[in-house]
This record gives sequence, C-alpha cells and structure tokens, in this order.
Amino acid sequence: MELFLRYFRQRRRMLAVGAAFAGIFALTFLLYRLPVEAVLYPTAICAVLGLCLLAWDFHRIREKHKRLSCIRTMAEAMQTRFPGTSDIAEADYQQIIRLLCREQTQFRTDTAKRYRDMVDYYTIWVHQAKTPIASMGLTLQGEDSALARKLSGDLLRMEQYVQMVLAFLRLDSESTDYVIREHDLDAIVRQAVKRFSGEFITRKLRLVYEPLNAKAVTDEKWLSFVVEQVLSNALKYTPSGSIAIYLEAPKTLCIRDTGMGIAPENLPRIFEKGYTGYHGRTDKTASGIGLYLCKRVCGNLGHSISAQSIPDAGTTIRIDLSNR
Repeated sequence: MELFLRYFRQRRRMLAVGAAFAGIFALTFLLYRLPVEAVLYPTAICAVLGLCLLAWDFHRIREKHKRLSCIRTMAEAMQTRFPGTSDIAEADYQQIIRLLCREQTQFRTDTAKRYRDMVDYYTIWVHQAKTPIASMGLTLQGEDSALARKLSGDLLRMEQYVQMVLAFLRLDSESTDYVIREHDLDAIVRQAVKRFSGEFITRKLRLVYEPLNAKAVTDEKWLSFVVEQVLSNALKYTPSGSIAIYLEAPKTLCIRDTGMGIAPENLPRIFEKGYTGYHGRTDKTASGIGLYLCKRVCGNLGHSISAQSIPDAGTTIRIDLSNR
C-alpha cells in the first residue's frame, strides 16, 4: 500500500494531464451537441485502457523496486548491478552511482592500506623501543639506591606508555591475539603488583591484598594490561595511604585507593578517549587514554568496568568478570 501511494504521488501530474485531456474532449463533444452515448462510450474505453496501462506501469515499477531492494542487501561489489532501463535520466543516475561506488571502494582500499602501514610501522617501533627499555631494566636490577629505584619507576612508566601504544593499535586490528580460557585471578593480580612493587616501597604506600581464590574466563595478557593500567592510575593519584585489591560477589575485581578521588562532574566521562578531568589537566603527563583502553579491552573480553569515587577520599574501580 505504501508503494502504491508513493507511485500515485509520482504519477499524479501525468494522471492530472490525462484527466484534463479527457475533459477537453468531453466538453468539445458536448458543445457540438453529440449524443451522450457518443461521449461516454469512447471515454469509458479510454479510461479502461488507461487503467490497464497504469496497472502495467505500476507492476513494472514494483518489480524494479523489489530488485533494487534485493541489491541493497547484497555485497558492496554487487550493488552496481542495476536493472535495465530505457529512461535517459535514470540511466544517467545509475552511471553516477557506479562511479561513486568505485571511488568509495578505492578510497576504502587506500585508507585500509595506509592504516595497515601505520600499524606495521608503530608495531615495529614498539618492539624496537622495548629492547633498550629491557636493557636499562636489567642494568638497574643490580643497583640498590634511591636513584636506581626512581629510575626503575620511570622506566616502568615508559614501558607502560609503549604498551599503551601497542594496545591502542591492536584494538581495531582485523586480527586479534585473544586467547580466552579460564585463568587464576591471583596469578594475574600478583604479576601486576610485582611490577609496581618498587613504587609501593618508594612511596611507602600500603598494599591491602589477600588471595582471591577465584578463576575467570578471560585473556590473561589483556586482563593483566587492564589491571596494570588501573594500578598505575591508583599509584599516580594516591600520594599517601593504601591501595586495596579484593573480590566482590559474584566475581567483581575491585581496586580501591585512598587518593585524590574524582569530582562528581568528571566521573561519568573518565572512560572517554582523551578526557583527563581536573587532576589530568593539573598533571601535564596525563593522556586520557589509559582508562579508555581499559574500557575498550574489557568490552572486547566480555567484561565491564566501572568507577566509584569521592573527592579527597579515594576511587574504586570495579571490573566485572562474571559476564563470561
């Protein structure tokens, strides 16, 4: 019915012109005082023929509409196979659409190639950067001084930033290295805590952690990345006090600090890309990427992440692992 109404609106001018012509002929016959039958008979014949022609035209339009609707559901490469037409304007439009489709396909191909080249370049850069970082880390392992501990902390931050670059590039990659299986949460948490142990000691922050005794279906490497990012933020914005790691029912990993906290107006936006909030604007090294990456990674793993905070009292980040 909707198609018929659209067709009727499209042909209304032609129908109006036909009705006007029929009225002119009928008026002419009446002015010459011809019998009414001589007027009605040819008018009825013309009306029947016109309706038949209109029905045929509507059937033709409906079939073409069906074919075009099928084309819309096909693959992009087949969307230029239009039904034949003898209409000059329609043929011109089809040619324009074909040209636009070819240009769009070429643009997407070029864009995908540039993206792959960029990913390849930065992936190589990340792996090359890891070599001197690892070398400096090994050198500092044999040193036990305040300067060595500070340099180790800075080196750890640098390694994190390199990992963030790699994670950012791989988020939208066509190929992923996710290995989803059951993992021990304590092993993941302990590995992350061990990486920051020097910073805990240097800054004299207390770690509140007891074995979680739980397992989760996840990817070990990517969940470790999320936990490390959250721990890094907790350490960064907690000048004194403690950081607690615990499990809430049914299976939610919580990391709570006693740091600066987050203002209520900033809290809904902390997982947005590039958003740093008040403390981020104060700290010029903040990029606003860490929590955004955590949100994206958790989404890819089937987990969810949320935050609860009170200014000057601390922040709690919750990673719900029960979704899988």
